[in-house]
Amino acid sequence: MLPFSFVDRLRYVVERQFIKGAHYQLLVVAAFIALISLVGGWLVYPSSGEGDLADSVWWAFLRLTDPGYLGDDEGTWRRIVSTVLTLSGYVVFLGALVAIMTRWLIAMMVKLEQGLTPVTVTDHIVILGWTNRTIPLVQEILDVNGGIQRLLKARLTKRLRLVILAEEVTAEHVHELRAIPLIRRNMGNIILRSGTALQPEDLDRAACLQAAVVLIPGRMQTAGGLLSSDVETIKALLTLQAQAQQRGITPPYVVAEVDDRRKLTVMQRAYSGPLEVLASDALVSRLFAQSIIHPGLPELFGEVLTVYDGNEFYIRSTDNCVGMTLADIGSRAPEAIVCGLMRPDGGSWQTWLNAPSAEVIRAGDKVVMLARDYAHAEPVAESSTPLRPLQRPPVSPQRQAGGLRRLLILGWSRRVPALIHELAGYSDFRFDVHMVSVLDPAERIAAIQAYSPDTARVECHHSQADYMVEGALRGLIEQRFDSILLISSDRLESGEEADARAMVGYLIVDELLRERTQRPQLLLELSDPANEALVVRKRGETIVGPTILSHLMAQIAQRRELGLMFEHLLTTGGPELVFRDMQDYPMQSVTTFADLEAVVALQGDTALGIYRAKADAEGRRLQLNPARDKPMRLGEGDQLVVLATLQSD
Repeated sequence: MLPFSFVDRLRYVVERQFIKGAHYQLLVVAAFIALISLVGGWLVYPSSGEGDLADSVWWAFLRLTDPGYLGDDEGTWRRIVSTVLTLSGYVVFLGALVAIMTRWLIAMMVKLEQGLTPVTVTDHIVILGWTNRTIPLVQEILDVNGGIQRLLKARLTKRLRLVILAEEVTAEHVHELRAIPLIRRNMGNIILRSGTALQPEDLDRAACLQAAVVLIPGRMQTAGGLLSSDVETIKALLTLQAQAQQRGITPPYVVAEVDDRRKLTVMQRAYSGPLEVLASDALVSRLFAQSIIHPGLPELFGEVLTVYDGNEFYIRSTDNCVGMTLADIGSRAPEAIVCGLMRPDGGSWQTWLNAPSAEVIRAGDKVVMLARDYAHAEPVAESSTPLRPLQRPPVSPQRQAGGLRRLLILGWSRRVPALIHELAGYSDFRFDVHMVSVLDPAERIAAIQAYSPDTARVECHHSQADYMVEGALRGLIEQRFDSILLISSDRLESGEEADARAMVGYLIVDELLRERTQRPQLLLELSDPANEALVVRKRGETIVGPTILSHLMAQIAQRRELGLMFEHLLTTGGPELVFRDMQDYPMQSVTTFADLEAVVALQGDTALGIYRAKADAEGRRLQLNPARDKPMRLGEGDQLVVLATLQSD
């Protein structure tokens, strides 16, 4: 081995000190200043005339640190040394010192911006992870009509504080939040922290154990990713459980999203605290299945399952309504529709939607209502003009008209097997599904078969092609399909890329269908809520999964029963949202929505609104919960939106 020189060894020692941080860097600079001062003082000491070496060193230090002393020196030698010291001072004292302090301040500011300091708040809301669900979820939480506000009020917390744990906080995250007016007005209540749900110290940084509720949204699984969103969620639950046991406190209330519903049991075993799990694959597949069975439902889902203007489902307590009937409550709520009730059943709840109007409220019951505002859903609101009580008798479940449905699916994602499984549950229908994707058909078939044995009941055909190529679709589009579904792929790097492909495919299909007199239902899935405005509503329907999932997470965080209610509503059989023709009811004396409610109730259903045959200027057809006293002016092709009880297998 070659011997190291003194300069190499000195450079190595200096480098080792510099990488330790600003404090050690300042010590190295101070050592150089002392060394230069000693050398300078020693050089001028013989010419100082009087005084000792310490005075000469002090003289050199003053020239090194302050150039103003340069004009006071006399003698050629002293001036030469003084000039060299002054130049060295510019380089070492001023240059190095300013550089070190500037870098230290910049690093400190960056560290503070990243949010690495643990928060010191309690009873706050925590969102673990920055995904395409985060922005819609923040909007839901900050909504003045949202249930989170009432949750915090129940915990005697006046101020809403929201902590978002992102993998690395950047200025881009702040800009995304400020781009939304509702969020921008509440930025003072939002705290960003860097970290992941996989690290215990990062969970402590967000004070998860002191939170009112912890929300764990899912994320898009990128192509080739080995660490799925479900694995991260289960790891976060295990960490919260271990931290709570170690400190001897109760684990916080958690609302988590899981992509694969088959992992529900694992998540429940991993966490002993209060936990509500939202299975995104099951929910989105149910939305697609019901939208295929009942075209037009995506607009209804977009209204009742988002924070935007319109109606929502509310679950209200009935402490002051014990002994009253559902008909009595409905007559005192002129701006809401009573949809049913939820009754305690041991440690869970029994959901009874579309219940008979004569059902008497018991202690502990909760009423399910559809209204535009939480205040409108007050069960015992005083009304100067009470409505006439509805008479909805108990009826036997109806059997819906089935038949053959031909479905064309363009694209592929891990939700497709869940959709096939959901379609298999509709025994009254027979589905003929044709799938087009660049993915190998053998891989798709294996994924569908591995999901569940029930998928074998759905006849599936596979083609390997890129639906972005118009020629690859022309022959298929000429066939007769009832519905065409464009899937936002989860095999691309981002949701923006997936939505771009889906929307271009949407335009290609729309162009191929332009000459058709009878167009099939065109159903588009989007991953980014911002892209919904780019779709022409008059030509198709859209389902924005992240927006719907975020709304449900925020609502379930306040009312755990809402998760059970939506699960009961969206599963096949039992209460379902359906569109009915006017001929299905005696409409001779119907002029207002109050008349329609009474007629529909006598048939055992609950009237929710009207689905117009012609869209308005904004492409909207749905009119939920219209004013009861105004004429409806029903036209040809208009349908009734009702809550009906259907037969289940």
